[in-house]
Amino acid sequence: MQADTTAPKFDPNNDPAKLARIGTHVTSRLGANPLVQQVDHAEAQLYLYQGFLSAADCKTMIAKIDADAVPSTLYKGTEQEGFRTSYSCHLNRWDAFIAKVEARMSDVLGIDNTYAETMQGQRYQVGQEFKAHHDFFHPTQDYWAHEGRSGGQRSWTAMIFLDEPEEGGTTEFPHLGLGVRPQAGTMLIWNNVKPDGTLNYKTLHTGTPVVRGVKHVITKWYRQNNWLEINTPKPS
Repeated sequence: MQADTTAPKFDPNNDPAKLARIGTHVTSRLGANPLVQQVDHAEAQLYLYQGFLSAADCKTMIAKIDADAVPSTLYKGTEQEGFRTSYSCHLNRWDAFIAKVEARMSDVLGIDNTYAETMQGQRYQVGQEFKAHHDFFHPTQDYWAHEGRSGGQRSWTAMIFLDEPEEGGTTEFPHLGLGVRPQAGTMLIWNNVKPDGTLNYKTLHTGTPVVRGVKHVITKWYRQNNWLEINTPKPS
């Protein structure tokens, strides 16, 4: 995917100074947690929290995903045949179990959960994949007109592996030369921007095809601005 070259010089919804402050705060929070392991790489911030969810919690989450999963989609105008072939669903943040998991995830990062989009569950069966993409928004894409005012740029991603396919299904970062094999209960966390708050194109990543078995994950994307407040309908 090519770097954006025509983005405006300053966009308040893609504010490097604000994103840098969020990054500094989360970095400090993660660094102080003895259960969080930093992945050593000079060009991106990635962390692992092994055993974040219990086997029982993973099983409960998998059941919720399987109950509601539908074919995954891409933003209008970015569709490509075979690019994202998984199944996914939006998880109910008001469900008591979901809310408990989300609160724990946000506490680890030190970000108020209202800054997170609705958490997404994903299921990958044999042959299904998500080709190389960024989690941050590309401000030159048509979807940015909506997403920019609906919470601004994505800052951090937190993803939890819920099971372990027998083969395949690795989350790979090709520009970093890193790959993370699914391990049930492990949370993978990364910063989508650089320490200075500018977009980090090195965070390009892919969910490789599952060869044997099935892979379930949950993903939370945190925004620059308060996503829930902005997207909650106001009383008329």
